[in-house]
Amino acid sequence: MERKGLLVVVSGFAGSGKGTLMKGLINKYDNYALSVSATTRNPRPGEEDGREYFFKTTEEFERMISDDAFVEYARYVNNYYGTPKEYVFEQLDNGKDVILEIEIQGALQVKEKFPETLLLFVTPPDAETLKNRLVGRGTEDAKTIGLRLARAASESEGIEKYDYILVNDELDECIESMHNIIQNEKYRTFRNIPFINRIREELKGFAKGE
Repeated sequence: MERKGLLVVVSGFAGSGKGTLMKGLINKYDNYALSVSATTRNPRPGEEDGREYFFKTTEEFERMISDDAFVEYARYVNNYYGTPKEYVFEQLDNGKDVILEIEIQGALQVKEKFPETLLLFVTPPDAETLKNRLVGRGTEDAKTIGLRLARAASESEGIEKYDYILVNDELDECIESMHNIIQNEKYRTFRNIPFINRIREELKGFAKGE
């Protein structure tokens, strides 16, 4: 039974390790594609168009908005960021499971627009671990870490809207759990209506003696 790929949105607290988790999944299995976002910000040294981002002018991006060319988009600090439909659906049609890393508000936008989307939320085993991971990165001062933890507290109010929760305690185990959830999800009955209808009609044919 041939299947299209699955659209998967991954969210999680800053410091939950979702980026490391997704890279591990991509490296271990070849049936996944990470979505490439479009942005109006300037490329940083070493970044390539189509690899890290699709780099667009503001005019190009706004034209894409008016053409309904995005799965979702948002504006942060005077720059647009968005997920182009064309890239995502091309990968899905090729049988790839496409993974988008988006914050909660954007994730719920995607689910509303594309109800078959699978939503995964990544969290550490407890709040203390999250704090230790943020401190351990050594990239932010105490005030910024405090703001991130406050935002995490706010984000925790939306976790129930996700389909599955992934507790990222031991990385390899979490990668395997993520893979199994995505692959098993494909066998949900609502995702296989054409197959169900076909076999139902075939069986009706037998029942009629055809």
